[in-house]
Amino acid sequence: MNNSSGAALAAAALAFGATITPAAAQAAPVAYRTVAVDGVNIAYREAGDASKPTIVLLHGVPSSSRMYDGLLRKLGDQYHLIAPDYPGFGNSDAPDPASFAYTFAHLAAVMQRFTDAVGATRYVLLMQDYGAPVGMRMAMARPAAIQGLVFQNGNVYEEGLGAMWTKRKPFWADRAAYEKDVIAVHQSVAATRARHIGDDPNVEAYDPDLWMDEYAYLNRPGQARIQADLIFDYQSNLAAYPAWQAWLKQRQLPTLVVWGKHDLAFTVPGAHAFRRDNPSAEVHILDGGHFVMDTRLDEVAKLTGAFMRKLGAAPAGAAIQPSSGR
Repeated sequence: MNNSSGAALAAAALAFGATITPAAAQAAPVAYRTVAVDGVNIAYREAGDASKPTIVLLHGVPSSSRMYDGLLRKLGDQYHLIAPDYPGFGNSDAPDPASFAYTFAHLAAVMQRFTDAVGATRYVLLMQDYGAPVGMRMAMARPAAIQGLVFQNGNVYEEGLGAMWTKRKPFWADRAAYEKDVIAVHQSVAATRARHIGDDPNVEAYDPDLWMDEYAYLNRPGQARIQADLIFDYQSNLAAYPAWQAWLKQRQLPTLVVWGKHDLAFTVPGAHAFRRDNPSAEVHILDGGHFVMDTRLDEVAKLTGAFMRKLGAAPAGAAIQPSSGR
């Protein structure tokens, strides 16, 4: 391109309000690794230099560390991010439930030892969905390790429980009578899709691969029992809510709450409830679903980066890479 044509292109771009940049911003590379914890191979994604402030990202159901891939690429140039797959999820081993207890307390213990295995001694916890009960147990067991908390549709308040949870109570009361029906719904395409979209009217913004990949994982051999064990044990999380809330109130840790308002499982009142126990908690309600990064990745990355800077974890003005918004 000669100088005159380049100048003409720049003038035309400015006329339409565009910005010319020397080169497209590059996403941070992500490494896909495995480490043995208690004889179980734990798959995890890692981005960034280990000398930088660390974020440990805990995923929801029925997802895996895959849900954080975009966030790792956007923030990995500034921070050290580690996102594991729980046992039975993603690319981690799925031990037989006959010999491995699929409870939230056990997942938390394994994830705690995972942080030891990868050398994460001080970090911010970012928790989505199942990540909240796993992460809260980790935080209470080792509070000195926690610099801050980020909850993304990760509920710890009764106010945040959507209507669907009333359907789980009969299962908790009589597992044998209701397990077949509960698991049939949980493993269906319709329910897996609904977890992502919720009541978001903008259904065309969602990539169907998001739930079709999860549907395939959910229907692997052995998954029905694993998922049933965890759904049955979820009642232990509700019982722990008062203790978790008391801990949040006592510790007053820097806290960011990022919530998709179209989530039918964990509703917006659950996001605002964090401020009851920690008035300084930063709460943001976004126009997205349960997995809000499906459609609002840019916003989550900007909010997370700003939160980290407030912690003194990065120089002010550090750039957030643009994304396609998925």
